[in-house]
Amino acid sequence: MVALTTISSKYQIVIPRDVRKQFNLQPGQKIMFIPYQKTIRLVIVPPIEEALGMFKGMNTDNLREEEDEERR
Repeated sequence: MVALTTISSKYQIVIPRDVRKQFNLQPGQKIMFIPYQKTIRLVIVPPIEEALGMFKGMNTDNLREEEDEERR
């Protein structure tokens, strides 16, 4: 799918309806613009609730506590 949009005088863009539907984008959802070479990558930032269990099975034995950190 190719979608074209125009930058407004206020530097805003409208995400085309087909793209919104395809990715189930909702008002208030976060997206990130990542410059890459001579392009811009648009990445959907998932809600924090989707991160639950992301690091399941991770060894946490060697994690430092805040009180152990050296403060300057």
